[in-house]
Amino acid sequence: MKEFHFVNKQSLKEFKALPRKIQERFATDLNEIRKGKPPFSKFKHIGSSVGVGAIELIENGRPAYRTVYVAKFKQTVYVLHSFTKTTNGVDQKAMDTARRRYKIMAADLQK
Repeated sequence: MKEFHFVNKQSLKEFKALPRKIQERFATDLNEIRKGKPPFSKFKHIGSSVGVGAIELIENGRPAYRTVYVAKFKQTVYVLHSFTKTTNGVDQKAMDTARRRYKIMAADLQK
């Protein structure tokens, strides 16, 4: 089974700031991913905008919620970013944050 890792303290803080119901749903998804199974929630591959292997868990509604993770490297599921989506289309600020944290993850993998 894969390990589970938040890229930094802020990514953990953001995940914990999600509403409890959403946190539990995404945590269940991430546990399935750790077991090598697909998540229950809708998801989208966003590697072209964040980095290779980046996937966004999706909970639509008003507001909508997202968690971006990578499960491609070193038998670990890395959580990059969790956020409330308030715009239609791509949330550029959130994708910028996910990209920066992807670089942090990649640097850690080089060690």
